[in-house]
Amino acid sequence: MFFAVITLFPEMFEAIKSYGISGRAAKRDIVQITCINPREFAEGNYKRVDERPFGGGPGMVMMAEPLSKAIHRAKELAAQAGCVHAPVVYMSPQGKTLNEPAVQKFVDYDGLIVLCGRYEGVDERLIQKYVDQEWSIGDYVLSGGELPAMVLLDSIIRRLPDVMSDEQSAVQDSFVDGLLDCPQYTKPDHFEGLDVPEVLKSGHHANIEKWRFLQRYQRTLERRPELVEIVTLTEQQKKWLKNSDI
Repeated sequence: MFFAVITLFPEMFEAIKSYGISGRAAKRDIVQITCINPREFAEGNYKRVDERPFGGGPGMVMMAEPLSKAIHRAKELAAQAGCVHAPVVYMSPQGKTLNEPAVQKFVDYDGLIVLCGRYEGVDERLIQKYVDQEWSIGDYVLSGGELPAMVLLDSIIRRLPDVMSDEQSAVQDSFVDGLLDCPQYTKPDHFEGLDVPEVLKSGHHANIEKWRFLQRYQRTLERRPELVEIVTLTEQQKKWLKNSDI
């Protein structure tokens, strides 16, 4: 999958390109991550990409022209990489909140062009003409779009085929089927007065599956009750739930 990230700080994305699951995917050429600095398309000796906002007010606004040229360059690179569908996504606190269903849809794309804003944001005309989607990672404001962009890329890359060594690990993650994940344990059996639940050491796979589902449901009910209201359960899960104390 092809990613083009438009950012004033391309060096920040070394974290994605060089480390962890996403870094391994990049080294195996499962993903291609290219950073484009809009300063390369700015004019003048100082290569300015920001200006004071019309109407006054604090801060600076990123200018439309250098960003539009950067987006055109990103689209050229996407076409060269064979991308048929690579929408332009703007990371913004005003966008829709990113969630697992959205990530699953991104996985089906050939590529993605991600625009990282800075300062007070981006000239609205640039958004109107070039941005296909706006996404947020939460109801708070950061210094720029780079960290949200890395969150977006990481969430997509780990869902791509052949990226994770244990495919079931991704399938069982929180939110994949609408519920949070169950508690996890590893060695030793005893830790500071706390023991691993016996069912997990029993080797009885059906009982373990039932226990994990009930734990996931209970945890979701306690921490994110709004998710329980919309989750779709299998017939087996409904039976387990009916015969439980939850």
